[in-house]
Amino acid sequence: MNAVIVGILLPLAGTMLGSSFVFFMKRDIPDRLQKTLLGFASGVMVAASVWSLLIPSIDMAGDSLVPAAVGFLAGIGFLLLLDELTPHLHLGASKAEGPRSRLSRTAMLALAVTLHNLPEGMAVGVVFAGESHGLTLSAALAVSIGIAIQNIPEGAIISMPMHAEGNSRWRSFLIGTLSGVVEPVGSVAILLLASVLGVALPYLLAFAAGAMMYVVVEELIPETAQGRHTNLSTIGFAVGFVLMMAMDVLLG
Repeated sequence: MNAVIVGILLPLAGTMLGSSFVFFMKRDIPDRLQKTLLGFASGVMVAASVWSLLIPSIDMAGDSLVPAAVGFLAGIGFLLLLDELTPHLHLGASKAEGPRSRLSRTAMLALAVTLHNLPEGMAVGVVFAGESHGLTLSAALAVSIGIAIQNIPEGAIISMPMHAEGNSRWRSFLIGTLSGVVEPVGSVAILLLASVLGVALPYLLAFAAGAMMYVVVEELIPETAQGRHTNLSTIGFAVGFVLMMAMDVLLG
């Protein structure tokens, strides 16, 4: 039980750590660092989606591809619908000007990131629920650690622009942290439903993978491909991918 609690809270801890960068870094996150962190986060999420979610989904379904394919497409579709129904803003969007637009951008950014964090929290809950269906505790912890690592740059990318737009350091830190609170909420909700998941678990694993991949393709990679220093994004992606792959294999 203690390991489950730690696993649920790790992603939020990652968000808090990243958000705390606002206390000891300059007002604007350096472009080189931002590109590297975004690439790193992308690599972590892609590796986690494949090794920790899609492959276990296929294994649980008796090597059938149907649950993995259906769940993955449903996860992509869910985030597509979410972006259509809610205010949407890319993490690296240019700064707005003026107090009204500042407030609007702050609210939109917080809402967009919070909603995109929900599937990540669900992913953690799903893998821990999967313990009774063949997934190991170490594999579940690998997913949680991987998402926590991904949340570090995400927290920084939220809190630092908030401060640059005139918010206090503490307010910026709290906004960044609150964007990650939805993750343990999503995890707990899935765990409470664990007893009735049953045959739906392979679909839910793939759903979480699809949602995470959508965030990478729609949010992270487009930002890494803009402007200069794109090679740093590629290096960051490679390091993040290999690190998450190694954690999953070694801990699984």
